[in-house]
Amino acid sequence: MTLPPNVHAAEPIPTAAKDAIDDLMQSGDLFRYTAPQDAPVALLEAEFAELLGTKYALAVSSCSAALFLSLKALDLPRDARVLIPGFTFAAVPSSIVHADFVPVLCEVGENYRIDIADFEAKLDNVQAVIISHMRGHTSDMDAIMALCDARNIPVIEDAAHSLGTTWHGRNIGTIGKVGCFSFQSYKMINAGEGGILITNDADLVARAVIMSGAYEHNWKKHKGPQGDNSPELEEAFARWQNKLPLYNLRLSNLSAAVIRPQIPELARRVRDGLANHDYVAGRLNTSPHIEVPAPLPPEQRAPDSIQFNLVGMQEHEIRAFAEATEARGVKVQVFGLSEDNARAFWNWKFLPETFDLPRTREMLMKACDVRLPVRLTRDELDVIADILLASVGEVTGPMPVYGT
Repeated sequence: MTLPPNVHAAEPIPTAAKDAIDDLMQSGDLFRYTAPQDAPVALLEAEFAELLGTKYALAVSSCSAALFLSLKALDLPRDARVLIPGFTFAAVPSSIVHADFVPVLCEVGENYRIDIADFEAKLDNVQAVIISHMRGHTSDMDAIMALCDARNIPVIEDAAHSLGTTWHGRNIGTIGKVGCFSFQSYKMINAGEGGILITNDADLVARAVIMSGAYEHNWKKHKGPQGDNSPELEEAFARWQNKLPLYNLRLSNLSAAVIRPQIPELARRVRDGLANHDYVAGRLNTSPHIEVPAPLPPEQRAPDSIQFNLVGMQEHEIRAFAEATEARGVKVQVFGLSEDNARAFWNWKFLPETFDLPRTREMLMKACDVRLPVRLTRDELDVIADILLASVGEVTGPMPVYGT
């Protein structure tokens, strides 16, 4: 019998990182600006920008830092209102509050994607938008960009869970003005912590670079797409020299040395993660009490977890289901029922305003989350699916059989 796998263990870091780390330890050059050129962080930025197909990338201490710097780089007035989905991680509204702006929440539907009608209704009273592709689920970016472009509202993509996802074949993170990614342990590329933002806007990236902590003239070590400082980029840096605060949100060379060898692994991880997800989804969808929402037609996902809704079950049954799965060795997170869950908007007591989002609340009370690391084997996936199906059967009882 195959035991339930440890779904919280990440893939091993490629051995190529060990040599890079040894070299760094010998040199002591852990600070990104110590080397005159080709520091590991600088190389990571160039490689990541090329991978996603953008001009510029800035590696920072976390995806939260990337979101914060993106907001500050937009040069919005204090107390600007920023629209976000009601289903996201607490770090997203936190980055808005940190930037001295005001989060505005819109409804999210049962498929975990933005309710476009509520989004549009709230759009005229905001100055920026952050689209969280929560758990890698892509909202209707065609509709979102059309609405925002018509109002000249900048869009930041929170793509923390979406590295490798595409929309109409275009990389998520490249559709809005800025894309922000995470290198936290439970992401496709794992450095424990870390983040990166990408953009094609020279002025925006210049502002973000300086505010990230490129003091004095260290911005000269940030290169453009051809590996040099283009006139456009140099002019932008010169324009903002000494005019912006330094928040010191830099990534270290040590983190970059862990990240860079994982970039060639990304395509395989995306392929395996999608195959794992779709296999388990197919099995779960055989139950009348479990629904795994389908992707939108333009969306090609890159999941390393699975989300599903419990259908036709009362709260006490949902709690019993979570207890039954845990007893069998698989931890299921029910977003709205997990105590103090950072993804439940009513737990964000730090918000300056409160929002009544009945549709989002209803979804969160029955939406479940299970990690599916890309390293899992088919046998391990079957164990997880068997436990989930057995647990829901235990709670709901056998389905009635009707005669003909």
